[in-house]
Amino acid sequence: MATYKKRGYKPKTAPEKELEIESGSTTAEVFNTLDQGASKTEAWVEANQKPIFILVAFVAITVLGFIGYQKMISEPKQVEAANEVYQASSYYDQALVATTQRDSLFRMALNGYAGKYGLLDIVDKFSGTPAGSLASYQAGVAYYNLKQYDLAIQFMDQFDGDDALITPLAQGVLGDSFAQLNQFSEALRYYKEAASYSDNDITTPRFLLKVGTTAMKLGDFAEAEKAFSRITEDYSAATQAVQAKAYLAQAGVKR
Repeated sequence: MATYKKRGYKPKTAPEKELEIESGSTTAEVFNTLDQGASKTEAWVEANQKPIFILVAFVAITVLGFIGYQKMISEPKQVEAANEVYQASSYYDQALVATTQRDSLFRMALNGYAGKYGLLDIVDKFSGTPAGSLASYQAGVAYYNLKQYDLAIQFMDQFDGDDALITPLAQGVLGDSFAQLNQFSEALRYYKEAASYSDNDITTPRFLLKVGTTAMKLGDFAEAEKAFSRITEDYSAATQAVQAKAYLAQAGVKR
């Protein structure tokens, strides 16, 4: 069973290096890649009280400080990050749909190439920005596809987003990574979070199916039956509905 530190991980800037392009990698988009792994297991400002006589002054200083930070530090940093992330994201996007050179493209996205920043550099240099958070997500997906599951967990855990589609996918990658490490209880926890984060026809039935199959792996057939039933009842038009019906019968018998 693998161990890792989920919080406090600070990636180091990767050295720039020339990478030899590999050939013969498997064709797949990221959804299909994550499904292949999962099929083996079918997973900010706190209130600060001040004395009443300095409350007004405190608020004024805080507001002015925040405005100054946004204008002089945060906004320029985000603009710089957005400019730097382009090339790394380009390699990442190419890797997701590549028919050859897939692993090399993921490594180029992570480490950078020809003097350009990679995702690891962006995570390190632009932490706390939207670009840095997105780079953490992309690095997590890249490491998952490279079968480096501990690193996938470490980087994906740094992703901070609230998108109705991307956030469940991030939780799903965490679940898939734990499943690959045979940590099925952790995988199930993240699959349940992914399924419940937002109610939509894309991610919800997808991760409900993984909740069910992972619960069966753990011998929790009541939990599995519940997940499969929700797919067949609430998402009958989803591609996962046919599988859910078959698994539902199995879960009911074993229960």
